Amino acid sequence: MLSTSVAACLAGTGRSPPPEARALTRIDTLIGAAYVDHNPASGQASGAGGVKARVETLRQAFPDLRFAVEDLVAEGDLVAARFSWRGTHKGEAFLGIPPSGKAILVRGMEFYRLRDGRIVEHWDNVDELGMLTQLGDLG
Repeated sequence: MLSTSVAACLAGTGRSPPPEARALTRIDTLIGAAYVDHNPASGQASGAGGVKARVETLRQAFPDLRFAVEDLVAEGDLVAARFSWRGTHKGEAFLGIPPSGKAILVRGMEFYRLRDGRIVEHWDNVDELGMLTQLGDLG
C-alpha cells in the first residue's frame, strides 16, 4: 500500500508507482514490531525505519540499484536467502567513497525469522571485501 503522499503525486498520471516507492512502503508491512537486526549498518536505527534508511542509503549512492533473490529456502519460522544486488556508483558518496561511476555486483546471504507473517529477526553476510574491491577502495 502506497503512502498517501506518493499516491497523491502519481494520481492522474496514468503511471504505476515506481518500484522503489512500492518497496519502501512494503517494508512497514514486512517488519514486525519486535524486529532485531543482528548485523545493522553503522548507526542504523531499529525497526522498519532503520531498514528503510539502509535501503535509501544504497539507492542514493546507486540510483540504478537492483536486487535479485538467487535462492530462497524455508523451514519452520526461518527463511534463508542467497541474493545479489547491482548498481552503478553514480549518486552520493557511499561509506565515505566518492561516486566512482563503477558498476558493481554484490552477493550475500541472509536469514530471517518470521512470527505472525512478519520478519522479527535478521542476520546477513555480505561480500563487503568484493564490494570495496570493485569500488576501488582498497588502496
